[in-house]
Amino acid sequence: MIVRWGLEELDPLLAELGIRQPYVVASDRWADLPLRATGRWNEVPSDRIVDVVEATDGADGLLAVGGGSAIDLAKAVSAETGLPLVSVPTTYSGAEWTGYYGVRDPDRRMRGGGAGANLAGIVYEPRLMVDLPREQSGGTALNALAHCAEALYVKGHNPDGDRAALVGASLIGEWLPRVLEDGRDLEARTRLLEGAQRAGAALASAGLALGHAMAQALGGRYGISHGAANALCLPPALRFNEPVAAEEIARFGGALGTDDPPARVEELGHASGFTRLRDLDVPENELDELAEAAAQRAGAKANPRPASPAEIVELYRSIW
Repeated sequence: MIVRWGLEELDPLLAELGIRQPYVVASDRWADLPLRATGRWNEVPSDRIVDVVEATDGADGLLAVGGGSAIDLAKAVSAETGLPLVSVPTTYSGAEWTGYYGVRDPDRRMRGGGAGANLAGIVYEPRLMVDLPREQSGGTALNALAHCAEALYVKGHNPDGDRAALVGASLIGEWLPRVLEDGRDLEARTRLLEGAQRAGAALASAGLALGHAMAQALGGRYGISHGAANALCLPPALRFNEPVAAEEIARFGGALGTDDPPARVEELGHASGFTRLRDLDVPENELDELAEAAAQRAGAKANPRPASPAEIVELYRSIW
């Protein structure tokens, strides 16, 4: 994966990769961004994968600009076509680092997923994020923070992932409050994005665990943003894993500058506007079904402590 910083590096990166006719996947929010393109798909999110694949005829690469929904859509198309993908992320989600993806319809309901995207490059441009709303800033940054936490104790954890996770957690913990205080602070945006880059690298190196499984089940069923779901699900997942991953979670806390990492994540979540599942219109009488779905996800199976549906439902209840 080739990583560059600054939008002025986009054309040189495309040239380096031999991409001369990229097909762009980006919502109308980025319609005025000057991008070289052979065509453009602006319905984001979208489950019309066949239509997008047909529209890429004649393109020699894909260029995704946006958050996780745009990048995941482009990854689905890349997996179908084999076209190399360059991402310009405009949130802190880290979707640009993994070859797997989820497909959502325009109402944000999950309609499928897969893996196998041909990831070629990333261009980070913090100036594209200065107008990112507070909730999206906090939610996607907390998603990145969850990548850091889980990379330290997931079954696939490794030294490279650990290093990236600890640097990422430190940067996110320090600079997210500054971004929440003043979203137009470019230095804070830049440093937070550096943290998200490290979080994405940790995710790619190690993988996901229980907190993400719980968040994915929420998003797939109710269309809740992945950032909001992770902000709420990470603290109970950390507490659940403490009996078997106390040392790793303490290292995560050290990077955040706290001896109570679940409580600190909750503080950051509340500051970003996320408090309870009931506030996101999650019905209490469906928590059992939700827990059954979460228990089947890969992240739950890669968790260091096995979690039964009965245990997961209690974790959901603790944040309902």
